[in-house]
Amino acid sequence: MTSISFEFFPPKSEAAGEKLWKAIGRLAPLRPDFVSVTYGAGGSTRDRTHQCVKRIIDETDLKPAAHLTCVAASKTDVDSVVDDYAAAGVQHIVALRGDMPDMGAFQPHAEGYDGSVALVAALAKRGGFDITVSAYPEKHPESASLDADIDLLKAKIDAGATRAITQFVFDTEAHLRFRDRLAAAGITIPVIAGIMPTTNFAGAKRMAEACGAHVPQWLADAYEGLEEDADTRKHIAASVAIDQCRKLIDEGFENLHFYTLNQADLTFAVCRILKLGAAAY
Repeated sequence: MTSISFEFFPPKSEAAGEKLWKAIGRLAPLRPDFVSVTYGAGGSTRDRTHQCVKRIIDETDLKPAAHLTCVAASKTDVDSVVDDYAAAGVQHIVALRGDMPDMGAFQPHAEGYDGSVALVAALAKRGGFDITVSAYPEKHPESASLDADIDLLKAKIDAGATRAITQFVFDTEAHLRFRDRLAAAGITIPVIAGIMPTTNFAGAKRMAEACGAHVPQWLADAYEGLEEDADTRKHIAASVAIDQCRKLIDEGFENLHFYTLNQADLTFAVCRILKLGAAAY
């Protein structure tokens, strides 16, 4: 049976908060394995992330995975966040190096962790957390090669990571090639395929360019000229995500992670069609 998980980001306003909790309420009946809550560049959403995670624990039956980065923070600051998570009841952390506040090249804090491997090792030594890390089927933009990325993933596993979530991918074949390369490298932990259903193709394209995700020409062509046609974009987005998930499931992928962008309808529709999760059918 294919398991599912969802990613949310902490709201910046009261209106955004209402939208987020509406989305959470819509998706909660699917009973995902976990839901992750992001942590902004340079730790910019630290307090809002903590508040969001705490509310999920207090008011829902969902299992939150709190994101954590080591950018622009000392070890003491990062460890304080970890202590806060533990006190709130968090048992699962998504440990990431993170992006600089100016989105420039990574520079470790003088008194901080020097990257994701050191962060994972510290969490593993502390104990008490399931540790998830990132993986890049199409190579991290700052990486020298995909082989270097895979070596980094192996180092994170050796440091204590128990699963990985991939960056979202639009080219499903990239997921399949990555799976095969991980198997050849002897990586056996669960690697969850990242899926991003979205009607905002322009925004998705910008995100893809920033993280090195390939946008197939057929997908760009499908959205061509639909800037003012939200209804058709919605149908296309659902169809694309359903096809992608169905192929991944047919290829043996057992875990799918949906980048919801705090919007529930598309993700719910995909899960409903594919009978993923525990919604009443």
